[in-house]
Amino acid sequence: MSYSRAEVLRYLGYRGQEITQELEERIDEGIARCKEVSRPASVTATFAIRDASERTVTLEGCAVQLEGRDIARHLHDANEVVLMAATLGAGVDRELRRLSLTDPLGQVVFDAAATACIERTVDKIEASIRAGAAERGQYCSWRFSPGYGDLPLNVQPQLLAALNATRRLGITLTPSNLMVPTKSVTAVVGLHDTPQPGLASSCSVCSLAEFCSLRTRGITCRETEGTVP
Repeated sequence: MSYSRAEVLRYLGYRGQEITQELEERIDEGIARCKEVSRPASVTATFAIRDASERTVTLEGCAVQLEGRDIARHLHDANEVVLMAATLGAGVDRELRRLSLTDPLGQVVFDAAATACIERTVDKIEASIRAGAAERGQYCSWRFSPGYGDLPLNVQPQLLAALNATRRLGITLTPSNLMVPTKSVTAVVGLHDTPQPGLASSCSVCSLAEFCSLRTRGITCRETEGTVP
C-alpha cells in the first residue's frame, strides 16, 4: 500500500514545524517496517434497508441497527448499504508493543505510519465500492464509521457479526467495543439513486483518486455507467 511521508506527518500532528533529517529518516523507517509487518485484509457485504426513521436505520438479512440522527441523515433516501471491515493484522500490534519497550519515538512514528496505511487501505475499498455502484447505476455516500457523529461504538458487535469479520479477518472487540487488532476500521456506505452531496468537488482533490477505476472509464462518482453517452 503506497502512502507518503506527508500523510504520516499529518497523523503525527505536523502543523508546519521544522522537520529534521532524523525525523524524515525515522518516518521512512516506520513506513518500511509497517509494510513488512502488516497484512491488510478486508470484507464487504451489501444489505437492503428494511426500515428508516429520523433516528434509526435497520437492515434486511442481519441484526444491524444503526442508531443516531447523523447516520439516519447520512443514509437518507438510500436503498442499500455496503458494510465494510478492514484490518492491518496482528503483526502491527505486536510491533507497537515491541517498540513501546525499546523505542518510544519509533513507536509514535510507527503508529502514525500504520494509521496512514489503514486509511489508504479503506480508501481503496471505498473506491472499489464506488466503481461497483456506478456499474449498477447507483451513487454512493462517503463512508461513515461508528464513533462519527452520534453513531455509537456499541454497533460494532452487530457490524462484525454481519460481516463474519471475527472469523474472516480475526477482528475482535474489547469490553469498550474497541477493535483488536487496533489498526482496524468498520464503516457504512449508502447506495443511492441520485448523486450525493458532500463528496469531493473534483477528482484532483479526491482522496480516493489513486485507486479510482471510474476515471479510466471517463466518468466520475457523480455519474454512473448508464449516464455516459
